[in-house]
Amino acid sequence: MPVEMMPMEEKVEVESDEEIPFSASATGKKVHPFDSEGNSIASHVDMSKSWILKRIQMGPLRSIYIVLIKAKINMLLPFGPLAILLHYLTGKHGLVFLLSMLGITPLAERLGYVTEQLAFYTGPTVGGLLNATFGNATEMIISIYALKSGMIRVVQQSLLGSILSNMLLVLGCAFFSGGIANHQKVQVFNKAAALVNSGLLLMAVMGIMFPAVLHFTHTEVHFGKSELALSRFSSCIMLIAYGSYLFFQLKSQPNLYSPVDEGGVNDLEDSGDEEAPEITQWETIGWLAILTLWISILSGYLVDAIQGASDSLNMPVAFISVILLPIVGNAAEHASAIMFAMKDKLDITIGVAIGSSTQISMFVIPFCVVVGWCMGQPMDLNFQLFETATLFISVLVVAFMLQEGTSNYFKGFMLILCYLIVAASFFVHVDTDDN
Repeated sequence: MPVEMMPMEEKVEVESDEEIPFSASATGKKVHPFDSEGNSIASHVDMSKSWILKRIQMGPLRSIYIVLIKAKINMLLPFGPLAILLHYLTGKHGLVFLLSMLGITPLAERLGYVTEQLAFYTGPTVGGLLNATFGNATEMIISIYALKSGMIRVVQQSLLGSILSNMLLVLGCAFFSGGIANHQKVQVFNKAAALVNSGLLLMAVMGIMFPAVLHFTHTEVHFGKSELALSRFSSCIMLIAYGSYLFFQLKSQPNLYSPVDEGGVNDLEDSGDEEAPEITQWETIGWLAILTLWISILSGYLVDAIQGASDSLNMPVAFISVILLPIVGNAAEHASAIMFAMKDKLDITIGVAIGSSTQISMFVIPFCVVVGWCMGQPMDLNFQLFETATLFISVLVVAFMLQEGTSNYFKGFMLILCYLIVAASFFVHVDTDDN
């Protein structure tokens, strides 16, 4: 029978079957006209619901949920406002310090996450640089606040502790976790890129060591002034070296930093399926501004409570500055480095951990010297003999661990043990503060 001669109900049935093929029965049974109408209405309702869900998914509500609610570490976010409240209501600096640390930790981790989201839009090389830069934003903010307060030793020790934490603790945990998760094979990474970073770390040790040697050998031409002048000159040289390194990495020879290709097309497809941006580019920029501002506010209360926390908790200021503060600032690096190592992406892990140490030693520390110069603060590169020797030995240990271009859980375990030795050393170390 032609379609024109069919009754209206059967015509609706045919049209509905043609327009919505997924509503047809799999067994080929005849569908009742009223069932067909009900199915079409239900499908329209489902389509409207899915449209609303898509609008929510692409809107700011989804962005707020992903950044501020989804991650379990966000349970620590209320400790930040609580620390500010207790700062004005009570005089318990130890409690304010601990709550400020707990409040900054999720912010640092979320800052790293948002930076990783921005890396999807900028490319892997620029994304890795942004990850290291914003991953160190917490340390830079804390350092500038401490410089304003004249706490030069806190700046020096916190930045030194951040280098040690990234090189030993973050890289050690990443190697250990990646070795356990991929125990059936040997993990490899780009040895050339790792050795370039190791060379830059040794250059930073040179820049930090000479002012300390000049001071402790009493061979200065003008006591107290020569080491400061040498520190400012060396800082400018280190900033030029870091700028040259960025040009070398991004423009001159970017192929040197290409990841080691272990898999094939399937691995690339899988990584493309697994990794996709969850928030838009403008949302990432907005969240970067919000998180950086909130970290800046909390950092002020954290720095103000350091001395009081040292007295109330009976801990040396050196231990708080070298061990506790960097653990907070490196929350983003710690989480992302372990995650990438477990996914067998060690090149990104090396870029996050060693690249962050390189950036602190070759950019953040010289930058703080120049900022202190502008502020009139005598910030220099004389990190004292004990701290300089600790940094030198740690860089040598990490350089030997990276020279083969392979990783396993034993190397990671050894780096973690080295960090425990460093932490114990600073717990019993009395800072003479000879600046």
